[in-house]
Amino acid sequence: MNKIITVSREFGSGGRELGRRLSEQLNIAYYDQEIISEISKRTELAEWYVEQIVEQKQAVTVPIHIGRSFHPLRNSVFDLQQTVLLEQHRLIKELAEKSECVTVGCCADYILKDYQPFRIFVYADMESKLIRCRQKTASDEHLTDKELKRQIAFMEKKHCVCQAFKN
Repeated sequence: MNKIITVSREFGSGGRELGRRLSEQLNIAYYDQEIISEISKRTELAEWYVEQIVEQKQAVTVPIHIGRSFHPLRNSVFDLQQTVLLEQHRLIKELAEKSECVTVGCCADYILKDYQPFRIFVYADMESKLIRCRQKTASDEHLTDKELKRQIAFMEKKHCVCQAFKN
């Protein structure tokens, strides 16, 4: 069985850098944004749309029709989301079977649970997150600490939705 490492992280904690360094030190494949790009190619959907589905794990409501019967109408948004999520599962499993790897995010720790990966969760205190985010932010973007904290909290909340799917 291949050596598989999954890295989950809080936004701004440095989980991506840790994953990349691990893959370099162990000389094994690294998958992060490449997963989104490949899903986009396979489904012929825009990368930004695929990323939105994978990161947000949006729940789609099923329309209720009032009348004598319920007619099973196709919900194209739901179908697209299902297609992306199924492709995400297929791709992550394919990558893990192909070679030893470090996979960051995309719920890989949950998808690969049967492969018994070495699971890492990276977190940091808010001050460290602020410093890291300021280092990664464009020089023309000037957010106050309060605005940046709000943005970090928003991104972490999006990731918590993924955590809820695991339970």
